[in-house]
Amino acid sequence: MSSTRPEEPYAAVGPLQPGDGLIIVDVQHDFLPGGALGVPQGDEIVPALNRYIERFRERGLPVILTRDWHPPDHCSFHAAGGPWPPHCIAETPGAMFAPGLRIPADAIVLSKATTPEADAYSGFQRTGLADLLHARGCRRVFIGGLATDYCVKATVRDALAAGFDAVLLRDAVRAVNVAEDDGARAVADMLAAGARETTLDQLERRVP
Repeated sequence: MSSTRPEEPYAAVGPLQPGDGLIIVDVQHDFLPGGALGVPQGDEIVPALNRYIERFRERGLPVILTRDWHPPDHCSFHAAGGPWPPHCIAETPGAMFAPGLRIPADAIVLSKATTPEADAYSGFQRTGLADLLHARGCRRVFIGGLATDYCVKATVRDALAAGFDAVLLRDAVRAVNVAEDDGARAVADMLAAGARETTLDQLERRVP
């Protein structure tokens, strides 16, 4: 999902600094191509995410991963009247993180939508993520993962609502695109809400 926007919005995002945090949203087997709810080209973001992880860990900045961790009778599944096929059922291979994603030993993993009756698109929903970030002094969060038009968008919007400066990692997201251009519309929605955007190349140019 390369941006067609000019580089000026990227230039507004300064180099990594104390108070930054990285949030990786739902990069799990079932959301990769071939998974129960696969996102087209979803596997292509793993190398970029690994480089972001390296940058954040080099500076001692927190790395947080969210994951769907559903019970077998989750309300989002078709059998319960929900919109999706069964996916990311807790403790199954489909719920595991993507192969090749280099997760630091001290990364924080937050599970969401863990009860049958409640769904959660955002990594902030019933996970304590906002409090966790505040406790670590985070003021700005960089967000990538799957999928642009669902859980990434919801996480970015909730980050903004919680008072964080949210930066969308445009080279580390992919969209479902149930309807054509859902991903592009989601990006426009996030930027209109106050998020900014960057890519790894743009960010690394600004790293001292």
